[in-house]
Amino acid sequence: MTRFAVRLALPLTLGLVSLAPPVARAQARGPETIHGRWLVDFRRDGSLDLTLKRRSSSGSDNWSSSDDFTAADFEGLHRPTSPTDVPASFRMVRDAGTITFEGQLNDAGGSGRFTFASNPDYIAALVKLGFATPAPDEAFALTVHDVSRRFMQELASLGYASLSLDDLISMRIHGAGPRFIRDLKALGYEHLDADDLVSMRIHGATPEFIRTMKAAGYDHLSAEDLVSMRIHGVTPDFIQAMKALSRGGRLEADDLVSLRIHGATPEFVQEMEKLGYHDLSADDVVSMRIHGVSADFVRDIQALGYKNVSADDLVSMRIHGVSVDDVKRIKSRDKDATIDEIVDMKIHGKG
Repeated sequence: MTRFAVRLALPLTLGLVSLAPPVARAQARGPETIHGRWLVDFRRDGSLDLTLKRRSSSGSDNWSSSDDFTAADFEGLHRPTSPTDVPASFRMVRDAGTITFEGQLNDAGGSGRFTFASNPDYIAALVKLGFATPAPDEAFALTVHDVSRRFMQELASLGYASLSLDDLISMRIHGAGPRFIRDLKALGYEHLDADDLVSMRIHGATPEFIRTMKAAGYDHLSAEDLVSMRIHGVTPDFIQAMKALSRGGRLEADDLVSLRIHGATPEFVQEMEKLGYHDLSADDVVSMRIHGVSADFVRDIQALGYKNVSADDLVSMRIHGVSVDDVKRIKSRDKDATIDEIVDMKIHGKG
């Protein structure tokens, strides 16, 4: 995920942090220049990490980015074979503009200064499409993330003709592009909005994941359900392990997510089964986990002669603070006291 910070009010859910207040888009203007510093680290796999930094002339407006690229993203970039610094000059040429880099490089990386200039033809095309003229930092973001006219045209052909620049940048950053949209469409997912597409990409709700869920019996899940399941680790193996809670039916996506959120593991369910709880529902298990009904607690209560305490009663005991010691103390006074009576005594301070 990119750590690019631009002066746009991008949604927080995208994982982007704005380092300065939003800048109003300027009125029609010619190409403007942005200056800053760059730092490159070469990796063993042939990719590189590029960091860009800039501060406004007033010193109050700062942004920074760090993104992964390959040498193919640049013109004239060659990795030196020696640890000795050598002069370097290369460019990133995109449809939206060009970033020119000057500085020094060695076999590990290098640094220097960059200059950015937007492409006036691209800016004019955006205005023709109905966009306001982008501010310099917007044009820079469109360039770094390669939001080209071809990219916009492909999205328009798939029904995404009215996206904002923010949406376009976010979709490029997270890979929610035409190929992803077509793959989802083939699986029955059409007309998803940009936020859903980006969220699915961020959290790994990929076509492959959707197919595994279909194979597990979960067809036609919503984008929200898919994302939630990915966030909380609902896998086909987890679904199979929790099958005992389905009571012959199928656990809903919300149930599976809730079980994961509250730490209802297959091991917990198996322990409860060994203690005689063979007909627990997903709600029962979640409630037990929320209120701290552990296997040890159940074993201790059973050891005191209460063999068939319902899940609801166990939860009620924990909610009202009935401890094993409370049960022992009350039972020493009244050996026939029921769980309901013990809870009632605790509630009224008679325990």
